[in-house]
Amino acid sequence: MPARARAGFGGCASIARRALSGAACLVFLSLASPIASAQQAPAQEGWIVGTGVTLQTLDKITARIATTEMALSQPTRFGTLEITAYHCAYRPPEAPPETAAFLQIKDIGYKDKKNQSEIEAVTVFSGWMFASSPAISALEHPVYDVTVLACAK
Repeated sequence: MPARARAGFGGCASIARRALSGAACLVFLSLASPIASAQQAPAQEGWIVGTGVTLQTLDKITARIATTEMALSQPTRFGTLEITAYHCAYRPPEAPPETAAFLQIKDIGYKDKKNQSEIEAVTVFSGWMFASSPAISALEHPVYDVTVLACAK
């Protein structure tokens, strides 16, 4: 390939590098603004606070599926789990659909029939669960599965 042709490609390569670095700056700036807005309070972003939460529970051993409606800050039992919802919020109809709930799930276990001694409760999940993306923050338990469906309005 002649030297002049190689120089032409080199010029194109430097232009491409400058264009890519400019595009990278634009991508960084566009990512910086959602990060700043993510730190705002949910009320400012249009979240509506619910009075309760609707959960779908699954017992993996018996394949029993149940839909449970529960009030906030009221513990609910499902098998050996004690589920407490502390906050539930959802987006208004004109926004992209999303429901989020802050749950604390403890595995209480069963009493020992012989000694009648209580097993100490172990917190197996504490955090936010999202209805649209349950795999982002899921309960990891060998027997039970819990998913957020909706907030009570």
